[in-house]
Amino acid sequence: MLRTILKFLGGLVLALVAAIVVGYIATGPSRPASDSVSAQWLEAGPYRVGMSEHTFVDFSRPTSENRGVPGKPERTFPTTIWYPEELEDDAPLIIHSHGILSSRTEMPYLMELLASHGYIIAAADYPLTSGSTAGGANASDTINQPADVSFLINSVLELSDEEKPFAATIDTDRIGLSGYSLGGLTTYLTTFHPGLRDRRISAALAIAGPSAVFTPAYFQNSNAPTLAIAGTADALIEYERNAADLPQRDSRMDVVAIEGGSHLGFVGAAEPTFRLMFNPDTLGCSAVMAALGENPNAIFAVLGNTADGVDVSRDLPPICGDEPMAEAIHPAEQHFITQVAALAFFESVFAADSERRQAARQALSVHLAQDFAAASFD
Repeated sequence: MLRTILKFLGGLVLALVAAIVVGYIATGPSRPASDSVSAQWLEAGPYRVGMSEHTFVDFSRPTSENRGVPGKPERTFPTTIWYPEELEDDAPLIIHSHGILSSRTEMPYLMELLASHGYIIAAADYPLTSGSTAGGANASDTINQPADVSFLINSVLELSDEEKPFAATIDTDRIGLSGYSLGGLTTYLTTFHPGLRDRRISAALAIAGPSAVFTPAYFQNSNAPTLAIAGTADALIEYERNAADLPQRDSRMDVVAIEGGSHLGFVGAAEPTFRLMFNPDTLGCSAVMAALGENPNAIFAVLGNTADGVDVSRDLPPICGDEPMAEAIHPAEQHFITQVAALAFFESVFAADSERRQAARQALSVHLAQDFAAASFD
């Protein structure tokens, strides 16, 4: 009798596993046609990708007390560097800023693709906004993150030959930023803020970054080409007032919209973890709202005033409002669009060859929307 029961249970387990495997395969993402331009841009570049861990400490600036956790006289940055192993020529440097409650390794699919095409990317866990923050992530420290970015740029540039893991030489005329969510806000601040910006920034990418607080005058502080990538189903950073109107605020702004793109759909863990969810932002809202406190827009009030191009009286959208969530697309498709858009954008600015820059611009502004039904370019 026991043997019969065990055989029956074993059969159920096997059937369940088979159903999961079939379901996983059946819900796989649709890739662009193999002969499409976007499929070519999704291919890894000519370089093997290396990774190196570093810890940089800024002894000139403190870390504030945080919810009962004592402050520190310095700011410490555990940092990951992705780099092209065989490249010995000049290379662009990208500093990536993570979102609230996240970490420096939140988007490995993008970091690895960029590095394989000759980019050096450095991303650090910020002292008070990462998921590992003692006392809990605190968005109010965002005001300090532009200076953190500048410190990280300096730290990577100052690595000695013995310390640096890459053979390439960083081209200081080709320094760019990437940022996701609160890191996207950090990107906007470091690129454009009149008092916080780093003038070395030559290209900026903001992924699901809040921007509604910034007036048209704000974006006149820098000529750096800028791309915003945003999802129309993002429940945390509303698409319409944070991304869709950017070209109206500054005609030089480029926006790639992902129809059905969610906020959490951008993170690497979304595929396959959130593959079967209607919208993974149902998980992100409660956690982020807890970190932001009773007034999620309070962090904008310390960023400046209307003279700085920061206007908290603008029509700021709520974070995780009362509207029902829209259905999200497959997170892997969201990753594909993000990869093509980001790589093509940076290559359109930083590629040494003019033909490559022109091809990259075409891939971003024309072919991306042709090859992905969910993508559009403005």
